Amino acid sequence: MRILLDTQVWLWLVTASERLGPESRVLLDDGRNDALLSSASAWEIAIKYGLGKLPLPDSPDIYVPEQMRLGGVEPLPVLHSHALHVASLQDHHRDPFDRILVAQARVEGLTLASADRRLSAYDVEILDVTR
Repeated sequence: MRILLDTQVWLWLVTASERLGPESRVLLDDGRNDALLSSASAWEIAIKYGLGKLPLPDSPDIYVPEQMRLGGVEPLPVLHSHALHVASLQDHHRDPFDRILVAQARVEGLTLASADRRLSAYDVEILDVTR
């Protein structure tokens, strides 16, 4: 299974894994599954860090790649096809970061790991990390 991690899920994975449900942890720890982090999530982290809304032990340009490497999480770039697919999404969710993650999951055939139940309104496979 290829799993695209919502920004919050990735942060929980590296800082507060106890917030993830037991089923999710098993799937995310299974080496047969690929975990991916979107460059959109890296952008969101950098923005929130810059605004002082997300404290990190190091700057995002050091912290994010290092934690991805340690956790075996692969980067997923935002491609034009992903960005353009956002136009075809219904307006279930207004957050632009979540919308690009949905588009990426749909275009790439990924499972989207999230705790945000509003994302289940989209035609995309969701891994509810609260389970």
